[in-house]
Parts: sequence; C-alpha cells; structure tokens
Amino acid sequence: MPDLTLKVPPVVVVFLLAWAMWMVASFNAWASLSIPAKEASALVTGLVGIALIVAGAAEFRAARTTVNPLTPELATSMVTKGIYRYSRNPMYLGFLIMLGAWGVFLENAVAIALVPVFVAYMNRFQILPEEKALLAQFGDDYTHYLESTPRWV
Repeated sequence: MPDLTLKVPPVVVVFLLAWAMWMVASFNAWASLSIPAKEASALVTGLVGIALIVAGAAEFRAARTTVNPLTPELATSMVTKGIYRYSRNPMYLGFLIMLGAWGVFLENAVAIALVPVFVAYMNRFQILPEEKALLAQFGDDYTHYLESTPRWV
C-alpha cells in the first residue's frame, strides 16, 4: 500500500468518503433510518461545518500562513487564536460535521457508520504528520499548544 501521508488533500478525502457513503446507502436499503426533518437537520448541520471551515481558513489568512494541508512545513506562524483556541483542527472538524450532515440526509445507518473512517484517516495520514512538522518548526510553543487545545473538540 502506498504511503498516503500528506498526499491526498483533505477535501478529496471528504468527497471520496461522501461518495462511498452514498454508494453504501444505495446498496444497503435494509439500514434505512427515518430521521424527522432530515433536510433541515442536514442543512443546519452542514452550515455549521462550513462555518468552521471558513473560520479556520480566515484565521490562517489573517496570520498570512499557508492553508495548504499538504505542506505544513511551510507554515510561517502558529495560529492559536479565534476558533483555534477551541480546536487545533477546526477545518477538519468542519469537514467531519459536513459528513455527518450528509449521513443524516442519506438516512442510512451503514453510511453514517462510515463517518469515523474520516477521523481515523485524518488522524493517521494528515494530522499526526502535520503535528510532527509543526513541532519541528515551532518547538516548545507548539508543544504547549498541543497540551492546551484539543485535536478535534
């Protein structure tokens, strides 16, 4: 298996997993759920996810550091204010919430069960390598940030 570390843009992972969720839902009608107001619930939840992504990206832009998740070693500053006071990865959290919203919209238990795959993939192939690069770049300041701010929530 090829090493996927920092190779696949997170947004591509989101779209691939969303497609997989749709396929699983299509072929596993036995796992259908009935979620009241699914459209409204999915829309509101999805908008929360988008808001987190926008807030995270805006903080990176304000700090004039890279938003490219494939090159964390190019970071020019640590971003620890705004939404980053509450989560070290608000953009990834936003993607996770959007996948959850998609699962609600699909109303399928097997599709929803795939959402944790995103967390596992991101932790292994994206977040841990990013943290390693940022530790090398920012040292003790980043160590303190790791200790004081949760990875997801």
